[in-house]
Amino acid sequence: MKNPLDPLLLDNQLCFALYSSSHLLTKTYKPLLKELGLTYPQYLAMLALWEEDGVTVGALGERLYLDSGTLTPLLKRLEAAKLLKRERSGEDERQVFIHLTDKGRALKRAAASVPARAASATGMGLMEIIKLRDKLGKLRERLAD
Repeated sequence: MKNPLDPLLLDNQLCFALYSSSHLLTKTYKPLLKELGLTYPQYLAMLALWEEDGVTVGALGERLYLDSGTLTPLLKRLEAAKLLKRERSGEDERQVFIHLTDKGRALKRAAASVPARAASATGMGLMEIIKLRDKLGKLRERLAD
């Protein structure tokens, strides 16, 4: 019998519970997002842009917890798909703003069913999902401090 307090058992690691659950949830999203022509990281970027269009690359990176080395190629692929445009600021050339295209805004309607379909795959009720999401949000905040 495994000791639930043994700090070196894999199944006792919070990091492993989060990693493996995240991996499996991402796999759940994959076929749903394939219908939209998006990868999971691209979907997260689009969600953020549907909330707030016209943000800088830096602001989007902060929102998604991604560095520019990861975010820039992702944005280039979304731009190639004509879902967004990147534009340098006229006032400060170092700043790049991201704007959704009409096609990018229209994709939001097609994506509307994704959250419910993914939630259904968890086998959890809405309140259970909300409580878990909120606990993970608090964890993220504490780790970000």
